[in-house]
Amino acid sequence: MHVNSSDPVSHRGGPEHFVGDVWRDELARPDEHSRISINRMHFAPGARSDWHQHPLGQVIHVTEGVGLIQERGGEVRIMRAGETVVSPPGEWHWHGASATSMMTMLGIQETHADEPLVCWGEPVSDEEYGA
Repeated sequence: MHVNSSDPVSHRGGPEHFVGDVWRDELARPDEHSRISINRMHFAPGARSDWHQHPLGQVIHVTEGVGLIQERGGEVRIMRAGETVVSPPGEWHWHGASATSMMTMLGIQETHADEPLVCWGEPVSDEEYGA
């Protein structure tokens, strides 16, 4: 069994993939023992990711606050603390905090050694976010 005993280090989400204040704590990363990545993401009110997809899908579990998520072509949906959303492999989506509440989530995904963990697309427009 492999235990990640180090304290997570917070990394600020940069403007190349996020709008607003976003922080990421890497809790587990793929290595020789596991293909799983787990990140705790903290979104300030109004902050959000760009459109992106995960080749093997993603599980999002909201631990605090109120968030928003949308898959390409779908409706913007509200996510609340305690809720889990599964994004299938290759599905384009974005997620972030509501305009009035912060949101903390766990992003859990798996990867193959020869594939990226996430493929980034274009920014989410203010119109898309406010839909």
